[in-house]
Amino acid sequence: MLRIFKNNTPFTVIILFIFTLLVKLRVLLSPIAPVALEGHYFYNYILKFLHFFFQDGAFSYTLFSVILLFIQSLYLNNIVIRHKLFQRNSYIAAFVFLLLTSVFPRYSYFSETMLLNWLLLGAMDIMFGFSKTTQPRKLIYNAAFLFCLASLFQFTGLAYFMLLIAGLVLFRPFNTGEWSVALLGFTTPVYFLVCILFLTDRLYLFTKWPHIGFSVGAISGPPLYFIITLSGIAVLLASGFFAMQRNVALTNIYIRRDWIAVSFYLIISAMVAFATDKFVASAWLITVPALSIIVTHALAFEKNKRFSNFIFYFSLIFLVFCLWANK
Repeated sequence: MLRIFKNNTPFTVIILFIFTLLVKLRVLLSPIAPVALEGHYFYNYILKFLHFFFQDGAFSYTLFSVILLFIQSLYLNNIVIRHKLFQRNSYIAAFVFLLLTSVFPRYSYFSETMLLNWLLLGAMDIMFGFSKTTQPRKLIYNAAFLFCLASLFQFTGLAYFMLLIAGLVLFRPFNTGEWSVALLGFTTPVYFLVCILFLTDRLYLFTKWPHIGFSVGAISGPPLYFIITLSGIAVLLASGFFAMQRNVALTNIYIRRDWIAVSFYLIISAMVAFATDKFVASAWLITVPALSIIVTHALAFEKNKRFSNFIFYFSLIFLVFCLWANK
């Protein structure tokens, strides 16, 4: 069955879409409309815009979010393929992303974090191209702009400036001009936001931007469910790191730097999720893209197919358990 997702054909996309409908069926049958978040005015304005199209239709919002997750999985998979993070092109990364976003139902509902992931994936896509372009300053500015735009949704997203710095260190030789461009790109969204709020006499909203909390409640339910779910994620992550060490050792220096950046992406995302307001239910969804890329190693491990098949069926059993437990 794993062989299906290892194929790089349009037919696999259809299989992925069917898989998406199956794992998101419980969510579609129990739709929930998003609610405004206090202090997250950037996200609240987007909800007001979407209200024009969806009104108060909970199913419309939920269906829209499921479609967004499916497209997001394909974009993540496209990034993996274009930047040659794996030796063989496949749709395993998209499969893993859809699987991990189905572990917790709240991850499949429309949320601020889902929008954040679009910006971060776009920034990472650009950052992977820093060493492959003749116009590095343009890419650096665009990546910095997207990282800062993400922080307008979630204040603790400012920590992604560390990821931008890591990208400059990993992919570019030191150049004062490029670092200045990075700083300019990272401050541009804030500059325009302050100007717009000042011109509309709403500058007081800027004082509500800084909001920090402690979001540790990614899993809710009985202690046994908490232990099993946390253990399942830990097994997938450990298997991904194990296979990554074996696979990355055979690649060139440029691909290795990409994987260092992915590791930083996961660590910083975990920091941002932990410091997010506790009432942002899907805060830890921000870690799923980087986690998916790493776990993909375990399923794409060509040297030991028994290992990759075991992890594949383990992940399916883990998913079934989570779907069953979240009744």
